[in-house]
Amino acid sequence: MITLYSTEGCHLCEQAYELLVQSGIQDKTAVTDIAFDDELFSRYGVTIPVVSTGNSELGWPFDLQELQQWLKKNGITYHS
Repeated sequence: MITLYSTEGCHLCEQAYELLVQSGIQDKTAVTDIAFDDELFSRYGVTIPVVSTGNSELGWPFDLQELQQWLKKNGITYHS
């Protein structure tokens, strides 16, 4: 499972989610709004969007190619 750390009204987060859609992995992605969790807000408040799986994170900015390289490195199958 992949987590996209995000918050409402974040246009960069929307762009990151669109890259996940383009990779065909939106069904494997949970979007977590950091605004409702003090710990997450402290950690990601100025760095979202961040994509995470296990102990690996990919922070913005990233493009489709960088996202897909990160997915491959973490053993996540995607559609190009």
